[in-house]
Amino acid sequence: MTPPDAPKAEASATAAGPRPAVLSCADASEKPQMDTLRKRADFLKAARARRQGTSSFLLQGRNRGEGEPASGIRVGYTCSKKVGNAVFRNHAKRRLREAARLVIPEMGREGWDYVLIGKKNDTSARPFDLLLKDLKYAMRKIHGDAR
Repeated sequence: MTPPDAPKAEASATAAGPRPAVLSCADASEKPQMDTLRKRADFLKAARARRQGTSSFLLQGRNRGEGEPASGIRVGYTCSKKVGNAVFRNHAKRRLREAARLVIPEMGREGWDYVLIGKKNDTSARPFDLLLKDLKYAMRKIHGDAR
């Protein structure tokens, strides 16, 4: 219930819906857009492509073929039940999602799909700065960079 002296403009803003969780930045147009993989077929295609293991997760990457959308970067996240119960799996995926948000727009390539697979105990327990370092290393190896 709103008080009688509440401004009408404020009430209409909340009626329009919730505010976006992420604010857009001015340099968002420079970085490729990142979408999430949702279809099982896309995960299976990535599983047959390049892969690079690290001490905290496994990265799979593939260049999309003809007949598939060539723009943007798509990323998927998965953790099997070996990682633990739903709480541990979700914690591991949240960490992988954040690491991907920070690294993949800079190091990823247009037209590629990436899948990050969490490991038991390692994904959740690894310090976050080392998790980022692992992802950068895996991205360089997937793309064949000698750095």
